[in-house]
Amino acid sequence: MVIESFYTFLGELVVLIAVLIVILFIAVLIFGVLFARRSEIKCPRVLLFILDSLYSPFKAIANLLKLDEHLIDDISIKVRDDINMEEFRKTPAEKTLIFLPHCLRHRDCPATLQKEGLNCTECGLCSIGVIKKKSEPLGYKLYVVPGSSFVKKIVKENKFKAVIGVACHEDLSQMMMLLSDFCPQGVLLEKTGCFETKVDVKKVFEKIDSKY
Repeated sequence: MVIESFYTFLGELVVLIAVLIVILFIAVLIFGVLFARRSEIKCPRVLLFILDSLYSPFKAIANLLKLDEHLIDDISIKVRDDINMEEFRKTPAEKTLIFLPHCLRHRDCPATLQKEGLNCTECGLCSIGVIKKKSEPLGYKLYVVPGSSFVKKIVKENKFKAVIGVACHEDLSQMMMLLSDFCPQGVLLEKTGCFETKVDVKKVFEKIDSKY
């Protein structure tokens, strides 16, 4: 009898948790849409906390409902961009890192892979050199990384207070989540893939110039 009661309680608890997650998912969608339209919403940090805590279940629900596969990431990136913008602008360029994905490079890229990522030679074949030429004279430290392991290593070896990231939806969302203590700003790739991806350079420049 005791064992049956325990399993009954456990089953009811699982159902209750599942229902609560679905309710939170619906709430996040509603507030996320409102935030996207108005760029203003009460308690955005609470919304972000829920998104971070239930990221995987929310992605699974969105996939199950055949919603836009990038929906959760889009909301997370937008909210985090907005709540961190003021602090980001106050942080000197010298204390800001820029992470670019190695997939931006041209197929004939002459850059070599170093311990801190690709060593861009500014050959002019892709947008990496353009962004580097713009950002480094202003004091930014730019890294072209092939994966999250490089990001973690660079983070450990640098003293910084802010970060700009460029990546695809899921990678950018997770990177900004990982670096949430460093007022991250994100720019999504316009074309994704393994190489010769594209980013709107003007949007990256807007982030770079926002401090001035």
